Amino acid sequence: KVRNVYDLGDSLLMVVTDRISAFDVVFDELIPDKGKVLSSISAFWFDFTKDVIPNHVISTDPKDYPMGLDKYADELRGRSMLVKKVQMLPAECIVRGYLEGSALKEYKANGTVGGIKMPEGMRQGDKLPEPLFTPSTKEETGHDINITYDQLKELLGEEDATALHDAAIALYNKVSEFALTKGLILADTKFEFGKIDGKLVVADGMFTPDSS
Repeated sequence: KVRNVYDLGDSLLMVVTDRISAFDVVFDELIPDKGKVLSSISAFWFDFTKDVIPNHVISTDPKDYPMGLDKYADELRGRSMLVKKVQMLPAECIVRGYLEGSALKEYKANGTVGGIKMPEGMRQGDKLPEPLFTPSTKEETGHDINITYDQLKELLGEEDATALHDAAIALYNKVSEFALTKGLILADTKFEFGKIDGKLVVADGMFTPDSS
């Protein structure tokens, strides 16, 4: 995804464009309505999970936007979100429920996922014994670095690390169960958390194909 973010003082306007990027390179070609699809998916999940943990969303309706931005309603509708400013925590929280992606690579090499020993004989796409929390750092440049839960505690402190773990697992479980009723397996997903007035919230995007 490629987003334009506008600072409105005490809030931000996030607009999801139709531009695409891969490995920090933004391409010239657009995918029509890609931004609307990603934004609407996130909006749905933020609403669906607000009983698990609060989020940063104020509104997705341009008529609620301040500073006369409602006059751009046609351009903003479906691809934008007015959000509260969040003090983001320097970690990406990944939950894995199935053997896929980098978890599969690690399992093939070491028989582990996130450093945790897994049963022998597992195949690609197999369900893990239980969802695993496998955090990583959030790097300003270059690729994020996978870390252990204990390293996350060193980075954030035990209280915040535990809160992130519990929230991430609860979010994954609720959405994974719902996705299965639609014939979808949520193999793994990534969250970003932060704080508003000292209270933990989930922010950025949620359960979109580019993070799951």
